[in-house]
Amino acid sequence: MDKRVFIGLSAVLALLAGCAQSPRQHDAPVNLTAAWGANVPQGNWPEPRWWTGFQAAELDRLIEQALADSPDVRIAEQRVRSAELAVQQAGASLFPSLGLSASIGSRRTDSPGSSGTVRSESSSAGLNIGYEVDLWGRLSAGVRGAEASLDGVRFDQESVRLTLTSGVANAYFQYLSLVDRLEIARQNLQLAERLMAIVETRARFGSASALDVSRQRTTVLSQRAALLPLETQLRQTRHALALLVGKLPSELTLQGDRIERLSLPAVGVEVPGAILSRRPDLARAEADLRAADAQVDAARAALLPTLQLSAGGSLATSTLLSLSDPTRVLSLTGSLAQNLFDGGKLRRQVDISEVGVKQSWESYRKTLLTAVKEVEDALVNVERQGTQELNQSAVRDEAQRSLQLSEQRYKAGAAGLSDVLDAQRTFFSAQDQLAQIRLSRLSASVDLIKALGGGWQAPRREPAAQADVSTKPGADS
Repeated sequence: MDKRVFIGLSAVLALLAGCAQSPRQHDAPVNLTAAWGANVPQGNWPEPRWWTGFQAAELDRLIEQALADSPDVRIAEQRVRSAELAVQQAGASLFPSLGLSASIGSRRTDSPGSSGTVRSESSSAGLNIGYEVDLWGRLSAGVRGAEASLDGVRFDQESVRLTLTSGVANAYFQYLSLVDRLEIARQNLQLAERLMAIVETRARFGSASALDVSRQRTTVLSQRAALLPLETQLRQTRHALALLVGKLPSELTLQGDRIERLSLPAVGVEVPGAILSRRPDLARAEADLRAADAQVDAARAALLPTLQLSAGGSLATSTLLSLSDPTRVLSLTGSLAQNLFDGGKLRRQVDISEVGVKQSWESYRKTLLTAVKEVEDALVNVERQGTQELNQSAVRDEAQRSLQLSEQRYKAGAAGLSDVLDAQRTFFSAQDQLAQIRLSRLSASVDLIKALGGGWQAPRREPAAQADVSTKPGADS
């Protein structure tokens, strides 16, 4: 091919490449301009180290250990590394390929009727260069898809970290709650045993019946039986916490803290649309959409001609293991290939890719709706649990006062044991419920922080790239 003709053909094809792909524009998936449906607490978005807002030094230590040693975090890191290598592999297709070859040979020929043997020897070395001109952006689309997949894996890594840190916090709060409930159960047992001694004393003097003694003994036995399941739950929670931290249960040391001493971080929420850049799962869904768009570009480009350039040079000689006085060969080739018929295989690949874009779009929309729902639920729970804790504290205080009054009346003979037993059950139940509500309030705070992304912020991207992820498929221009 004449050099000028080849350059001219390449220039024309390069100009056509600019028109081969038209950017896809998508509409916003959900209208997020309205305000939240629940009451919004005062405060700022969660900080990246949001767990320090609970002011529990032991929790800080546990989360730092989990981020360093958890198998889930290390698995996510290796997935990121694998995706980085995949991007490098895809990017290699944009560069020329270079190959080196060398050969030596010796031949002996004996012909019937010939007076001798013919021997021939040869040596050769060659260098070949191949390059596919990315006319229609097929190769660059593959690179964009790999980069979008890498972004998605990185966002998954952030989701793993957020899930891990919130899981450690909830497990630690549950551990403290069980410690508190176990202590309450032991105090209730001591209270029941103290009252048992009073009933037995009254029975010896004839002021109480054998039935009264039996009923109070039943209360004591019930309180002793209540200790075992709490102790079992405490051990299991400790083992679960060790797994999250990445240690054996025997290696985990816990000093514990009083659950009522923990603080609640002040977390606020802006308009719903702000969560678009605050949640790694939403960023992952956007990355999947960009990867699907890149697959469509690559599939469409595969329908168009391909241009291959190749160059080679070789040295050959009839001497074994020597290239002295060689024969030199240089070649330059350009080939243009177009698939004419494949039974619709390439066209169906385009259709499949376009369906994949629609699936990714709906997944993104679903993830966004789920995110809004989780924030709304968390806001309601935070408000409800705060009110419920105040109400239950008042119930506990009143039940304690009723128990004290009933004991005094029973000692004075002004009331029967039934009043004391009822007051005991009410007080024991009120104490245990208050401990569980405190746990629920802490868990609700963690859930709100997690729903808001745990202090994560999406990295800024170029404006041209941002247009692709705020879009709805199917509106090609």
